[in-house]
Amino acid sequence: MYEEFYEKLEQLGVVPVVVLERVEDAVPLADALHRGGMDSAEVTFRTSCAAECIKAMSEAHPEMCVGAGTVLNVEQVEAAAAAGAKFIVSPGYNEDVVCRSIELGLPVLPGTVTPTEVTSAINHSLKVTKFFPAAQYGGLSTIKALCAPFVGHRFMPTGGISAANLEEYLSYPKIIACGGSWMVKPSLFEGGNFSKVTELAAEAMAVVRKVRG
Repeated sequence: MYEEFYEKLEQLGVVPVVVLERVEDAVPLADALHRGGMDSAEVTFRTSCAAECIKAMSEAHPEMCVGAGTVLNVEQVEAAAAAGAKFIVSPGYNEDVVCRSIELGLPVLPGTVTPTEVTSAINHSLKVTKFFPAAQYGGLSTIKALCAPFVGHRFMPTGGISAANLEEYLSYPKIIACGGSWMVKPSLFEGGNFSKVTELAAEAMAVVRKVRG
């Protein structure tokens, strides 16, 4: 299940975790990320305009892998799907969110930080899950411990990932990609200048190329 998506996720290497308060910023942000070679975005449902932002970014850049993050319930799954989201990410494991995403044919990355949660995901044939908040739950050492019994499972850690530790995380083969917000923090473009986003995105993608060729 989702093999094509998993391959794409590994190629992307980094998925920016986006929080947008204004729909007007969606396309300029997508433009900036694209210029930096980062053709993905996890638009979080932390704001009321998330679905509109996903739609705007997807229509402006159909080549980008734009998904929905911080998805907490079935209603948000359906709103994300209607907006054109290509994947679903949730901070924790929610059976209803997982099942509805699967029903809609949307790749879903639920948050799993315990053996029980990873087992629940595997029971739905999910081979990749989110690990959040990575820093607070032990980071790479905990991920390595979980990967010992769960052979073949991979993670997308998010939370505490930065330019400083990105290479360390990506160098571990069980890390399919990393989620992070350091290149898309709202303070970087609050004045309408998105050049810093492009700069930081390009630096991150250089790390991806260095590690994965």
